[in-house]
Amino acid sequence: MKYILVTGGVISGVGKGVIASSFGTLLNACGIPITSIKIDPYINIDAGTFSPYEHGEVFVLDDGSEVDLDLGNYERFLDVVLHKDNNITTGKVYKMVIDKERIGMYLGKTVQVVPHITDAIQEWVERVAVTPVKDDIVPEVCIIELGGTIGDIEGMPFVEAFRQFQFRVKKENFCVAHVSLVPLPRATGEPKTKPTQASVRELRGFGLSPDMIVCRSENPIGDEVKDKISNFCHVSPNQVICIHDLSSIYHVPLLMEQAGVIDILKDRLHLNLPTPRPANFMQSWRDLAERVDNVYKKVNIALVGKYTKLQDSYASVIKSLLHASIAAGYKLNLTFIDSSNLERCTKMENPNLYYDAWHDLTNSHGIVVPGGFGSRGIEGKIRACQWARENGKPMLGICLGLQAAVIEFARNVLKLTDAHSTECDDTTPNPLVIDMPEHHTGILGGTMRLGKRTTIFRGDSKIRQLYNNKEHIEERHRHRYEVNPKYVEQLQAHGMRFVGTDSEQERMEIMELENHVFYVATQFHPEYLSRPLKPSPPFLGLILASVGKLASYLEDGAKLLHPSMSVRDNSTDNDLKQIRERANWVNLEAGAAVPVDSPSRNETRMNGAIPSTSSTKQKSPVKMNGVHENGTD
Repeated sequence: MKYILVTGGVISGVGKGVIASSFGTLLNACGIPITSIKIDPYINIDAGTFSPYEHGEVFVLDDGSEVDLDLGNYERFLDVVLHKDNNITTGKVYKMVIDKERIGMYLGKTVQVVPHITDAIQEWVERVAVTPVKDDIVPEVCIIELGGTIGDIEGMPFVEAFRQFQFRVKKENFCVAHVSLVPLPRATGEPKTKPTQASVRELRGFGLSPDMIVCRSENPIGDEVKDKISNFCHVSPNQVICIHDLSSIYHVPLLMEQAGVIDILKDRLHLNLPTPRPANFMQSWRDLAERVDNVYKKVNIALVGKYTKLQDSYASVIKSLLHASIAAGYKLNLTFIDSSNLERCTKMENPNLYYDAWHDLTNSHGIVVPGGFGSRGIEGKIRACQWARENGKPMLGICLGLQAAVIEFARNVLKLTDAHSTECDDTTPNPLVIDMPEHHTGILGGTMRLGKRTTIFRGDSKIRQLYNNKEHIEERHRHRYEVNPKYVEQLQAHGMRFVGTDSEQERMEIMELENHVFYVATQFHPEYLSRPLKPSPPFLGLILASVGKLASYLEDGAKLLHPSMSVRDNSTDNDLKQIRERANWVNLEAGAAVPVDSPSRNETRMNGAIPSTSSTKQKSPVKMNGVHENGTD
């Protein structure tokens, strides 16, 4: 077993998760089975009770584990299925050691951080490293991301554990990659290497010497800076890997491959890799990155959520929309709308926010209403669902989004004006959404209906066609409330069809509205299983409906074209020429190109065109550390 430890320096959120995932992507392309471990040095047992504003979204695995969202990055990049033990927290380790002490496994010894905690960490890593995560194949390389930054007091037990671990598994089986920021102060206009030097010095002081230094920077850095880092950090120049801000994270593995990362890993870990590599090496990723760079037509999607101040709260939803838009051949323009701003009370308190929110909603091509908890903003979600239903606007509701759609339909179609969810009003006379007693124990952590569950399709539907007419599917859940089965017959009689149920046919899993271009909501979270090369069917349906291509896609058998993954596009060359002309390109130095039009207020451009070192095109960059990492900034 080979191990790659990815550490971070200078600041958190520097992109360790993407770098670690890219290591795995490269080795996967070489035919080496990979697994990943994310270490979060907080005392929480898991991420289940975190505020979305503090740590971003909670990612749910097949086994129901609530983990850090970086594990979602690993699953998307590596196309693997991770388990709860692939996420190590300080709380988990301490709980395990204390439980052992309570039953007398340490034979009366004084239990200490060294050796008991550090030994427990090493044993955990060795055990998880050989656990299959894809096709029952035992991994050959384990990539470990240590959250936070080197020097954080909460991470010290893990640093000491890996200092010992490198001797436990032998030097030829252990590699350290240190990810560090190389800032570019405006006052000087030149990259500064001192923070990286200090970070590496601190890492080496703890007994870990980096085999690679991955330098994160806003712009590409030259050989002079690389040589300086090499000189002062005790690595050769080819071991200094420079990753600048890119238009999409799909360029990162390609840029790392061009920088010689595979050869470094091959020599350092004595990997048996084919030489030379085949001509089509990483071709699917090249096709994907090229497609992201060469999409000109836009699709405007409004995300009506409760936690829009931190976009990482919807990291998987954003990725799923991006996967689907790429597959459809469109550039995603995503607008975040705080659902509270759509409510009537906001019209009285802050008219500008109210009208801006409704302007953004009504100018979108499609709407997604994601999950959430609590009563704040629920009326705004309900009003968004009503507008989408009444105006024929494509809409995808997820979890709470399904519940909001059901409540809205009951109020305005069934005329049950006091319909509500018991989560928001436990005295409502018409509880359209009720809690599940077995998942409502009073303890918040780990008590919801979690993980992969089977959904059975009932009859024909658009959403079933998007899933290739399967009889059943498996998707991941995270909820404590459900549609009240007492109202299902009444809802269906008025055109709200429940086309998917759980395996016992008691719980409503998928709703689809009759006579609507695309009005679909799911109790499960389809975003957790979306992949760059395999977009989630509900999200793909939303995007296709938003651009008027859903009907033709379903007529063609709901199949994506290879290798670009795009659906059939009947645009002419003249159409594309006009699109390029409308883009308003301005040529800059060295042949770089930047579009004049900048994203509108509250708009996120999810793809552009900053290629790797082999290209000269450059568009407005999106920082690659869009996936939240734990630690103190």
